[in-house]
Amino acid sequence: MDFRRSTRKQPPIENILGGHVHAWDLHRSKKTQNPNSKLVRIILSSSTQHSQSQLFVHTMAGCVTDMAQAAACRNGTAAAHLKVISVFTIFVTSVVGVSTPVMLARYFQGKSLYDMAILVIKCFAAGVILATSLVHVLPDAFAALSDCQVASQHPWKDFPFAGLVTLGGVLMALLVDAVASSHVEHAHYTPVETEEKDGGGGEWSMEVVGGGGAERVEELMRLKQRLVSQVLEIGIIFHSVIIGVTMGMSQNVCTIRPLVAALAFHQIFEGLGLGGCVAQAGFSFGTTAYMCFMFSVTTPMGIILGMVLFSVTGYDDSNPNALIMEGLLGSVSSGILIYMALVDLIAVDFFHNKLMNSNLWLKKVSFIALTLGSAAMSVLALWA
Repeated sequence: MDFRRSTRKQPPIENILGGHVHAWDLHRSKKTQNPNSKLVRIILSSSTQHSQSQLFVHTMAGCVTDMAQAAACRNGTAAAHLKVISVFTIFVTSVVGVSTPVMLARYFQGKSLYDMAILVIKCFAAGVILATSLVHVLPDAFAALSDCQVASQHPWKDFPFAGLVTLGGVLMALLVDAVASSHVEHAHYTPVETEEKDGGGGEWSMEVVGGGGAERVEELMRLKQRLVSQVLEIGIIFHSVIIGVTMGMSQNVCTIRPLVAALAFHQIFEGLGLGGCVAQAGFSFGTTAYMCFMFSVTTPMGIILGMVLFSVTGYDDSNPNALIMEGLLGSVSSGILIYMALVDLIAVDFFHNKLMNSNLWLKKVSFIALTLGSAAMSVLALWA
């Protein structure tokens, strides 16, 4: 519907203010700027009545324009064909991305450069994951909850829920990390008290029962890395499901067509990030294959699920309920990925890794790898 040609007889715009608003009424309120009208009464400050009413009308006009553009690009048959192509394309690129670091790690295993190669791959992976959370997931979550169909309703217009839920994701990841790490430490370290008597006095000391200290520290670090990889995959799976379902529910050919190629590259780099962490964790072949498979099929299965949801409910990716779910899940995923990238990947390697701290050249190379991973994933935000 063209806003400039709106009349009283045209259908009302629905779900913008939680009711029915005629485009002609919006146009008339912009011209008259009547302070007694319903639209103007929502302005909080009388001193800024004029400018805020104009901003409100322009926002509503933008919503109408977006609806008109989306309607012009709707083509269910062509969209279905593109989605089928994207399912196979994204699956193949996901397999290539997540398996490449694992294959490289197995190739370098036993060689003198193995530890250095794993460290550089992991730093590149950390950059990819950090950029994924800050440049892709978090802005999309804010955009979904700031959409004019959502942000004009209670309670979404009253509070920045995207930031709040992201904070909740960070705290949830911290809780899981702390509880699991504490459990691992208590399971492998059993401190006991022993009394040593010298003369008449008693002196208490702590001992760690069982095994050599160096082997235990190495085993604890390996278990910690496995925990990081598993929690990281959970956050990435959240993100992949959101991408897939959103694309599967969309009927907008203008949106889907460029997304097919962009998401293919997106999955390659995200797979490199997860694969680098899985490679360092030292899982068995079966566990590694299972984690790689789960990452590879999550987005394609999300696309299929989105297609099913659209056929059953009729909801597309612009439905307010779908936008709210996308924003909330994206915020949780962003919080998890931000915590994992900064705390369990970057901080651990750059501040607590003996190999990196003893080799200035390796630290420089690792920082370059971190920057390249962040830059590569950030550039993809131009298309997806």
